[in-house]
Amino acid sequence: MKQLSGLDAAFLYMETPTTFGHVTGLMIFERPSPDYDPYAAVHAKFASLVGELEPLRRRLVAVPFGLDHPYWVFDPAFDLDFHIRELHLARPGLVDQLAEQVCRIIARPMDRTRPLWEVYVIDGLADGRWALLTKYHHATIDGASGQLMLQIVTDTEPVVPPPGDGPAWEPEALPSTTELLRRTAGQLARNPFRAMRVQARIVGRLADAAGIHSVSSAAGRAGDAVKWVAQLGLRSSGNRPNLSLPAVTAPPTPWNKTITSHRRFAMRSTSLDNVKRLKDATGSTVNDIVMAICAGGLREYLLAHDALPDRPLRAMVPVSIRTGDEADPWTNRVSAIVAELPTDCADPVERVARCRKAMQDAKRTHELVPADELVDLSRYSPPVLSTAAVRLASRLRLADRVSQPFNVVISNVPGPRQPLYFAGAKLCHQFPVSIVTDGQGLNITVVSYLDRLDFGFIADRELVPDVWDLADMHVAEITRLFEATGAQWAQPPQPPSPRRGPIKGAPKPAKAIAKQPANKPAKKSATKRAAKPASTADGGAR
Repeated sequence: MKQLSGLDAAFLYMETPTTFGHVTGLMIFERPSPDYDPYAAVHAKFASLVGELEPLRRRLVAVPFGLDHPYWVFDPAFDLDFHIRELHLARPGLVDQLAEQVCRIIARPMDRTRPLWEVYVIDGLADGRWALLTKYHHATIDGASGQLMLQIVTDTEPVVPPPGDGPAWEPEALPSTTELLRRTAGQLARNPFRAMRVQARIVGRLADAAGIHSVSSAAGRAGDAVKWVAQLGLRSSGNRPNLSLPAVTAPPTPWNKTITSHRRFAMRSTSLDNVKRLKDATGSTVNDIVMAICAGGLREYLLAHDALPDRPLRAMVPVSIRTGDEADPWTNRVSAIVAELPTDCADPVERVARCRKAMQDAKRTHELVPADELVDLSRYSPPVLSTAAVRLASRLRLADRVSQPFNVVISNVPGPRQPLYFAGAKLCHQFPVSIVTDGQGLNITVVSYLDRLDFGFIADRELVPDVWDLADMHVAEITRLFEATGAQWAQPPQPPSPRRGPIKGAPKPAKAIAKQPANKPAKKSATKRAAKPASTADGGAR
């Protein structure tokens, strides 16, 4: 029996009837032979891994009254067939049909009386391929440990021996209410003192970074450290960095509202070598180019809907703090930075430069506060208060009344560079499917694999109904960047995978933006450019 960390448990407390804490990955495989049975292969593989991978066999046990974080126990009633499921697409099996199935699956909460994972074998794709949708709760793994899970589930060679029975494991009896309360009493007695020690370390590290050594009291050190952080955006002195701290709140967009329980998902893929050409042409990083692609794509979308704010959007970017030395890899080790997204800028090259500077500033600001200490501090927050606060905010629809700290979550997860296989089937793409929450009805996640970047766009069904248009605008931004920089394509653009047609009825903003940036192009030209990504962009998800 093992207790969840505060950060792991936070992904449980965030759940409401419309917000779900699971993360999902969609993998597309080539069929190695016409008689290949993907369901049988998946069932045999996961059966062999249950004894090896702890997240596959552990289930939650809640502490009575939510007095402390839950515990993991090895499920005494484990049922593999519950976790592995199969479905087939109707003809013609196009990419948007696959996406709709993904939306239905991820819009269902997970059963907390069982281990928090499900996998779905989805057959019937138009080109003869098949898909594997993995659904894990974020309380179990983060993005980095998800990639570790991928490496264990797949092989680096196409021909490997069939999986065996796997190591044996022993289920655990569910603890009694008395035992849980006894553990909780001891934890609650120690938590205030532990939290105070963590807070003191945070203040000390801030003070050290500020060069504050002459103040003896903790209160004095804390006050001077906070003043120093507040002054970072105003001036530079000595060895202190000169940072431009972003605005306190983000401007409104159509998707920064209360969400429903329904989702839309779109996927697109592009050449990693082409993105590297843009990186070299602009003196940036791959991550800078990804951020610039998102800035340009979101700008085009907002222009097309008369909803472009005159201030730049703000993006929250998850950052892994995993060192590789963790005793337990199956836990969350993640922090985040917030960076400006220059959607107010019409020049694609300038957007890249501003993304580069925004990311540099955000990373320096992030380094001032020890992320590992904040993760430790989250362990001592009262669970019952966390859950009550989230549910109250959802019932009151506070996301419709309060400005958000950021507009969109953008993740860029590095993946393997060598081909991977699942029981002989070659992995072609891995599209990420992340989380949306109240106030954050859009999430963009990018995963690299081989020579591709696979984009996953997940959104609330009502707030961004035309998510496929949004995805195509992002891929079309790559063409605009090549035209603006004069860089040479490493690989020629490819047409996107066919789908049944665009989904109409995008939302209009509740109130028109009164002031638009001076360099905003005419609405007509923006809409015209947005209408032709399929013929100019490398968007294949084949």
